Amino acid sequence: MISRKFSRALLGSALAGALGLAAVTSAIAADKVRWKMGSFFPSKLIQLGSLGKSFVEKVDNISGGTVKIQFTEPGALIPPKECFDAVSAGSVDACWSTPGYWYGRDPAFALFAAVPFGPSAGEYMAWYYYGGGKKMFEDLYAPHGIHTVMCGIIAPEGSGWFRKEIKSIDDLKGLKMRFFGLGAKVMEKIGVSTQLIAGPDIYPALERGTIDATEFSMPAIDLDWGFYQVAKHAYFPGWHQQATMFDVMINKKKWDALSDQQKAIIETACGDNMREGLAEGEAIQGKALKTLKEKGVQIHKWSPEILATLNEKWLEVVEEDKAKSDNFKKVWKSYSDFRDEYKVWADLGYLR
Repeated sequence: MISRKFSRALLGSALAGALGLAAVTSAIAADKVRWKMGSFFPSKLIQLGSLGKSFVEKVDNISGGTVKIQFTEPGALIPPKECFDAVSAGSVDACWSTPGYWYGRDPAFALFAAVPFGPSAGEYMAWYYYGGGKKMFEDLYAPHGIHTVMCGIIAPEGSGWFRKEIKSIDDLKGLKMRFFGLGAKVMEKIGVSTQLIAGPDIYPALERGTIDATEFSMPAIDLDWGFYQVAKHAYFPGWHQQATMFDVMINKKKWDALSDQQKAIIETACGDNMREGLAEGEAIQGKALKTLKEKGVQIHKWSPEILATLNEKWLEVVEEDKAKSDNFKKVWKSYSDFRDEYKVWADLGYLR
């Protein structure tokens, strides 16, 4: 027969165990992260949107479900153009975007999205991660209560879809064209009237004649939008976007509240997203170009003379933005110094 003393001890031990288990369970529950993330791009848009969706799936898998970020389609949570203010205010936890959209906040943001006549993805990433770019980018967001994690990079874009062949700079003057980022500033200098139209609205604008021409992304992405049905002349190379980076903007208070492990989960998922974005983007262009040719698209390369003029105008934009923004001036110097140093290696190490 069990003594009362032993029974009480057994009961006390069981109670202590139950309380300990409850405390552990409570701690695990408290450690769980449940965020909502807005997006500038729909999840079904290859690369631009699908990489955002892939990121949240990676976070879920790596964390074993303890960190879950819900991808919400553009407009479902917030209008895409409100991403910056919403993340800053904490009304949304995070947003998937590309920094080029925040040029109006500070021109320096655009240097972390795509740079006209800029580097290929490998060199761009080298500067960002090992040339000082990462810290400057984080410092740029910090005063706005935002933390950033670079989370995707894609291969070069095409530089435009036109209704007629462009044989000289003069053929561009007077055109109305959808254009993104710093490249739009260059086009304006040669007499093109640019508009930043959202992806789903481009084809209708092109079809109705609201715009005469457009650029959007790479051949594989542009193929899905059907621009070739209206404009049969596609131009390369994408001098304005030799590589394009995407980031996850995170409310800084939410980021700072994460454990080191949770931060590492997000950073690791984004690191793999960089690999996925570049590898996938390079893999799918050949097939897309073949399909476009079969659909009657005429593929053109810009003449050296046109590219030289565009580059000349780009350098004018640089000087104007340096005068406008101390941050742009600082980032441009870091970027340019790195490229000058890298060029020695590029000339020696790579076939040209």
